[in-house]
Amino acid sequence: MTSSLDTLPKIGAPATRALQGAGYTALRQLAGVPEADLAKLHGMGPKALGILQGALEEHGLSFG
Repeated sequence: MTSSLDTLPKIGAPATRALQGAGYTALRQLAGVPEADLAKLHGMGPKALGILQGALEEHGLSFG
């Protein structure tokens, strides 16, 4: 899976809406954000967090 830092990877619609509602529209914006903060968003589940983490790691980045 190759992801761009300028978009969000393909995750479920509820998780995508949760991120967009919180102002996150690009993968690069998630670097350094505490995973626990993202997990609190309504619609964000462990599967989506795993996909996001994997996408960040592809670019040498991680959650805070």
